[in-house]
Amino acid sequence: MGVHVVKLPDVGEGVAEAELVEWHVKIGDMVREDDPLAAVMTDKATVEIPSPVDGEIVWVGGEIGDTLAVGSELVRLQIAGTAKAAPEAAAAAKPAAAATPAKYPPATPTPKAPPPAAAPKAVAHPAGPAVVRRPPGEKPVASPVVRQAAREAGVDLRQVQGSGPGGRIAREDLDAFIARGPGAAASLGQSQRTEVTEIKVVGMRRRIAEKMALSKARIPHITIVEEVDVTALEALRAALNAGAADRPKLTMLPFLIKALVRAIAEQPSLNALFDDDAGVVRQHAGVHVGIATQTPAGLVVPVVRHAEARGIWDLAAEVARLAERARDGSASRDELSGSTITITSLGPLGAIATTPVINYPEVAIVGVNRMAVRPWWDGTAFVPRKMMNLSSSFDHRIIDGWDAAVFVQRLKALLEAPALMFVDA
Repeated sequence: MGVHVVKLPDVGEGVAEAELVEWHVKIGDMVREDDPLAAVMTDKATVEIPSPVDGEIVWVGGEIGDTLAVGSELVRLQIAGTAKAAPEAAAAAKPAAAATPAKYPPATPTPKAPPPAAAPKAVAHPAGPAVVRRPPGEKPVASPVVRQAAREAGVDLRQVQGSGPGGRIAREDLDAFIARGPGAAASLGQSQRTEVTEIKVVGMRRRIAEKMALSKARIPHITIVEEVDVTALEALRAALNAGAADRPKLTMLPFLIKALVRAIAEQPSLNALFDDDAGVVRQHAGVHVGIATQTPAGLVVPVVRHAEARGIWDLAAEVARLAERARDGSASRDELSGSTITITSLGPLGAIATTPVINYPEVAIVGVNRMAVRPWWDGTAFVPRKMMNLSSSFDHRIIDGWDAAVFVQRLKALLEAPALMFVDA
């Protein structure tokens, strides 16, 4: 018998470490070659590490949420044959640059069935004796004397937990309940709950938290909310969808991207990244639009590259493709990075207005709010119109309030008269 060590491989160019986000195995599990061992994440790309050999897991290199350096030990497997002193990284992951592997001292084989650790001793709760909970809806058990006392005190015994056999309510239980006061009584038929669940912030959620904290800590936001009449746009969208059954469905996003491209052509300073450490604004000619997308793992931002060179149907197809890849976790690092301005939307769940947080180090973000039919005064009467608010935030260090307002008004004009998006300047 021997021990085979699987090290964390190079999971991407220039990556020195990765966060451990999921274990597929535990100590004592038997695995076969190519079975997944763990999943690690870096820059919102998740990579599964497979086992290069058959064996038994005898050691794991960390807990969920730990950050591991490339080349550090991930797992040790007990295998048939002699121990391997210098195991190679997992086969399916991207290989690291050639280097002389560090020697690993021979490990002592771990016994198949180690003696179980002694069970921890139960610790009595300081608040008093253990309470046997009655199943919901079960009639409380108490003596006639206790029931009479409860009636006189105006107490519903279904709210009192008994400490006797089978949850039987003693006079002491009733007295203690009364002594705690009216606030102790929960709603009829329910008991108080005191559980506290600790959830470690790891993986995608930790990446999101770090980026949001960085953005709010460094960027002084200014947010402008503007009402937009999208009645004409919705009519155009419906007509185009009705006449193009073999093409991807047009949502609001392709039109908003098209409007962004036209507005940025007039105000290129909005399509930029601000390196505040170096004090340099990098203004991009290409418009690479990040689309904030909710996935089961959290919020990711796939990027529609070179939106300025795409037509409306091409934009619709690319948005749909990226959203699907983001939601199923197959989006590549290139598809999740490199945006120069971002659009965020809560879809039909959106509120009247939001205050979107800028996707650092960008200088602007456009938020789409919920669409609703509202009465609109046209000068002679109230008419129904489809209205939607845009909530746009700007980095006030780079974008002045006047320039931000001009940008928002240009977006409003383009969305309210969508034909302007398709007319050459």
